[in-house]
Amino acid sequence: MKLDLLVMTVHPDDAELGAGGTIAKYVAEGKTVGIIDLTRGELGTRGTADTRRDEAASAAAILGVHMRENLALRDGFFRNDEESQLHIIRAIRKYRPEIVITNALDDRHPDHGRASALVNDALFLSGLRRIETTLDGDVQEAFRPRLQLQLIQDKYIQPDILLDITPFWSIKEQAILAYTTQFNALADDAEPQTYISNPSFMESTKGRASELGRSIQVRYAEGFTARKLLGVTDIFQLF
Repeated sequence: MKLDLLVMTVHPDDAELGAGGTIAKYVAEGKTVGIIDLTRGELGTRGTADTRRDEAASAAAILGVHMRENLALRDGFFRNDEESQLHIIRAIRKYRPEIVITNALDDRHPDHGRASALVNDALFLSGLRRIETTLDGDVQEAFRPRLQLQLIQDKYIQPDILLDITPFWSIKEQAILAYTTQFNALADDAEPQTYISNPSFMESTKGRASELGRSIQVRYAEGFTARKLLGVTDIFQLF
């Protein structure tokens, strides 16, 4: 399966929080969209790796993505090394996405920035034909996506591009709330409360989307950064 858009992020729920509206928008437009989670999120305070797996599957169904995989790198302790890079290179060459969105360049959670650097390096290496990888016994062809973008997550980063997701906000919200162990916990929940389990976290997520939307005169938007200058062929399509 060749993908138009691949969201490759470190924890199950990162894709939904940072790009859920974008995913839903392009699925609705007929693009082939997928998600790859780098880890199982097994170090999360609430829930387990198994519950996160089930929640991720539910969220994927809500978003309507064409595939979702988990590379099962070690949560919290993965490295930007040859082994991890090769896992990502194989996945990129398998799905050959036109655009990849990954974690924020820098963020409150240290895994986010490290994952962003790991994916960035692996995407470059994936285009080098002398790095040989195989899939099901067949040698894979070198491939490099034409565009890489990064999420804006907990820490505010000035976006390089904003995308109107107003018609898809409700789908994004449903996909986030599919992670029932993580968000909007009840006060008498037996598990420890966390930074993201408080209902105010979802309020702030909606507030961020509203703030970004106001910048381009729409109700809700998602923002992304780019590691290179972005060019357009028609400035009349910008607003």
